[in-house]
Formats: sequence, C-alpha cells, structure tokens
Amino acid sequence: MILVVNQDILMTRLNKLKEYIHFLDSIKKYTEIEYVKDPFIYGSSERFLHLAIECAIDIGNHIISDMRYRKPETNRDVFEILHENEIISLKLKENLGNMASFRNILVHDYVKIDRVMVYKIITEDIKDLKLYMKDIIGHFYG
Repeated sequence: MILVVNQDILMTRLNKLKEYIHFLDSIKKYTEIEYVKDPFIYGSSERFLHLAIECAIDIGNHIISDMRYRKPETNRDVFEILHENEIISLKLKENLGNMASFRNILVHDYVKIDRVMVYKIITEDIKDLKLYMKDIIGHFYG
C-alpha cells in the first residue's frame, strides 16, 4: 500500500501559511519602537504569528496522519516526527519546536507577552517558516 498526502488539503494549508507570512513580513517596515507603541500593529502581529504557527503545526499533523507516522504527543513533537522521517532538517526541527512552545505563550500566557521578543521573532525568525514551506513543497511536490 502506497501512502500519499492529500494534496488539496496540504496545498490549502501551505497557501494559508504563505498568506500569514506575507502579513508578518510587512511588519518589518516598522521600527521596534513603532511596533511596541502601537497596539493595532502588535496585536494583529501576535494574532498572525499565532495563526502561522498553528498552520505549520497543522501541516505537520496532516502529513503525520496521512503518512501514518507515530502520533505526536505535543506540538513540538510534530516537528520531531517530521525530522525523524527526513522531511525537515535538525535545525528546522529545533527552531520550529521553539515556535511551537512560543505558541503556548501567545495563547495561554498572553498577559506576559514580551512585545520586543515577538518583534524579534517576526523580524528574524519568520525565515524558518519560509524554509519549512520550501522543505514541505520540495518533499511532496519536488
């Protein structure tokens, strides 16, 4: 039996992730000071970052389910399993695992959000989500 990933579902999620990344890339035009002072900028950015991370996790869960890989116990585990199955690199596994952990802060510890840290993630670490998309596309469409 040959296992395949549902292409329609995967592409829909990849396109949504691309949309979220595009919005987050537009935040780079603001300085850190402008970002931290404007609740509309940081509020929408935090939401889109949360959605982008959710989307990355969802893409991984979809692949894991369709390919019948072992079931993840945590969101961080999703990226571990993708790495085990040679879909993403070790570095990407670690960086996306950290993003999955940060997602919990965005969702559950929103009172303690460090806006400077979020700005840094958006301006420096969004490239990891782009690499993730590239690796997924390369693996399943390449």
